[in-house]
Amino acid sequence: MELRTYIIEDNATIRENLVGTLEELASVRSLGWAETEDDAKRWIVAHRAAWDLMIVDLFLKQGSGLGVLEACQDRCREQRVVVLSNYATSDMRKRCAQLGADAVFDKSNEIDALVDYCLALGERPASSA
Repeated sequence: MELRTYIIEDNATIRENLVGTLEELASVRSLGWAETEDDAKRWIVAHRAAWDLMIVDLFLKQGSGLGVLEACQDRCREQRVVVLSNYATSDMRKRCAQLGADAVFDKSNEIDALVDYCLALGERPASSA
């Protein structure tokens, strides 16, 4: 199953490398990206059920990934939201989980774990809904 994925990341180099890696290794299809909390929230409202996975950085050009997590709390049960950040401390992981993140990955040393997570999601049977 191809994962329709939206990425909230303000660093163009990281974003491009992430998209390339996930498309090559994990059957991810990028739907686009946002660099700010407001842009991400607008996209979420306009595309409620049009995505399978959202990857969110915590520090953005405007706003925060925490605000994006809050905006995703009423998503469909099958949709997944993960955080990918350089600030994946234990306290931040707890806060992200409280806001509904399905997983948190550290940019510096957990990219392989993110790829594995995406591969596992892609192996799920397609929803009949």
